[in-house]
Amino acid sequence: MPLAYVWTDITTLKGGEKIRELIETLEHRKLEAIQFTFKQVSKNFTEVFKKLVPQGRGSLIMRIATDDGQEVNPDRANADQFTGVGIKVSFTGGEGDMREMNQLSGGQKSLVALALIFAIQKCDPAPFYLFDEIDQALDAQHRKAIANMIHELSSSAQFITTTFRPELLEHAHKYYGVKFRNKVSHVECVTKEEAFDFVEDSATHA
Repeated sequence: MPLAYVWTDITTLKGGEKIRELIETLEHRKLEAIQFTFKQVSKNFTEVFKKLVPQGRGSLIMRIATDDGQEVNPDRANADQFTGVGIKVSFTGGEGDMREMNQLSGGQKSLVALALIFAIQKCDPAPFYLFDEIDQALDAQHRKAIANMIHELSSSAQFITTTFRPELLEHAHKYYGVKFRNKVSHVECVTKEEAFDFVEDSATHA
């Protein structure tokens, strides 16, 4: 009866173990980074939303996919189970009034999106932000809250905004007007008073 001989290089086994250890270490570090970043942004989002909507409250939710559909504690999940981030907010503060993004109005969605941007900004500031009429769908109270938040964060980043409303003009340092002459747009530096006159005229003719 023929005999089969199996020869295994011990260095190959050790190399495989080292690779597995490295993979496990990297997976653990990735999981820690995801959890740390999420907790920081989530904390900032709750604080920012409270400033924008004093009577409301908001929170971020880590979405996790499981084979059996059971809920998993985010601290015990692995990185491959994370599928995204959800948002729940209440504009009245009631527990039963917590809503997700698809249940909000256009203005509410704009406010929540800005709260998330500001929360990330507090965690990892970018050098500058360009906002194009972010206050268009907001009422005066929330426009003022957004203007105050931009002013608070302007110490660590530059904000460039376009608006037809007066609230964002209140804390600005520079004002520019875009005028249309001879079928060409011209950008000119204007005074604060001229900027306020411009938005008031725009509101009158709207």
